[in-house]
Amino acid sequence: MKIAMTGVYVNDPLEAFKHYTETLGFLKKIFVPEAMLAVVVSPEAPDGPALLLEPSDHPISKAYQQGLYAAGIPIIVMGTQTLEDDYARLSAKGVIFRKPPTKTDWGMEAVFEDNCGNLISLSQISQG
Repeated sequence: MKIAMTGVYVNDPLEAFKHYTETLGFLKKIFVPEAMLAVVVSPEAPDGPALLLEPSDHPISKAYQQGLYAAGIPIIVMGTQTLEDDYARLSAKGVIFRKPPTKTDWGMEAVFEDNCGNLISLSQISQG
């Protein structure tokens, strides 16, 4: 068994799709605007797990999304082997970082806003 797809609540799936593909660099897997259906994948693993950009218009999902954001808790962790480079590239594209690359017990982490109502942890795990 493996993870095929997971979802993240976003304020607007169509705007999120644009941000995730054009700014963050993800690839389109499924995009049906009239159905508000947007699914993206990593260019590093196009056949790997997909990310469903789900509308947060239900009261429960909206409360969950807003609660995590207000508490400063990232909704998802994305991995990288080049945190400093990704931080510079995304910063140059206007991505707002709440936490610059910071050394942790397990590696390095930066936290950014996904422009869709969420915080994302960008993490580089130390080997060894």
